[in-house]
Amino acid sequence: MSEQEKNKNNPLHGVTLQYILETLVERYGFKELGAQVDIRCFLINPTISSCLRFLRKTPWARAKVEELYIKSLGK
Repeated sequence: MSEQEKNKNNPLHGVTLQYILETLVERYGFKELGAQVDIRCFLINPTISSCLRFLRKTPWARAKVEELYIKSLGK
């Protein structure tokens, strides 16, 4: 099975974390994003770069953000 076939049904394939975060912030804003995903970096002095740093170092938080992104694709 080729790599392309393996990732055919993966909605995150080829999508960067920065793109995911920017899309969610544009859709919800930091305040609503913080309400949807209980992560302090969205609520206290949030910036894209500070949130990216946190999400790259924290796998459980990144998973929650990616899950919200996938859910938002269905809307």
